[in-house]
Amino acid sequence: MGWKAAQKLIHHWKILRGDNVMIIRGKDRGESGTVKRVIRSQNRVIVEGKNLVKKHIKQGQGHEGGIFTVEAPLHVSNVQIVDPVTKQPCKVGIRYQEDGSKVRVSRGIGASGSIIPRPEILKIRATPRPTIAGPKDTPMGLVVEKTYDVKTGKGMPDL
Repeated sequence: MGWKAAQKLIHHWKILRGDNVMIIRGKDRGESGTVKRVIRSQNRVIVEGKNLVKKHIKQGQGHEGGIFTVEAPLHVSNVQIVDPVTKQPCKVGIRYQEDGSKVRVSRGIGASGSIIPRPEILKIRATPRPTIAGPKDTPMGLVVEKTYDVKTGKGMPDL
């Protein structure tokens, strides 16, 4: 990627993996699907089952070759999130609720202004967090041990 293209990268993404989007430009215009993958380094998304292209793959060690149909990436400007109430494509805005949490809302002409929920797939971790202490974990006794006393200055390293 050239430096001009790198300048135009999106920093605050409003489309997430698992969102329901509608394609507004290209050969699959008007069709909707789920975002399978977000490629932030290229400002592109892959929509499940849309923008299918034929790909010729050479036979190699451990896999067979042939002509396969794969989903090609779409530029993020060619898709819009579907409003959960009206089922029409809409722009996305950010609002803060009374409790301080940040939510995405639908906006634009014909949008309902309703909250667009975060996809459930983002809440699932690929690798679960460990529940037991491993060999490189710090023991709990050392974590809660008081090593510095403010009043006496005891425990301060010699600088």
